[in-house]
Amino acid sequence: MTATISIPIPREVIHATRMTPADLRRELAVRLFQQGKLSLGKAREMAGMTVWSFQQLIGSQGIAVHYDLGAYEEDLANLKELGRL
Repeated sequence: MTATISIPIPREVIHATRMTPADLRRELAVRLFQQGKLSLGKAREMAGMTVWSFQQLIGSQGIAVHYDLGAYEEDLANLKELGRL
């Protein structure tokens, strides 16, 4: 299930960052992953990227993959839900 939320961002801020909405969504996904608030799978999904592309992105920013048992179990559950396991 997908939920859509709107976050008001002043036009000046968007202009100053020179980022598209997709760029902003990807940046938010990376930061939430970095803080441990999203698993690799959920952050990748939010960013709209493949696993490989997302891993390359976080690696290029010096962010280590913190893949623990909980994240593994969450990814397994997601794969089962998608019928890929």
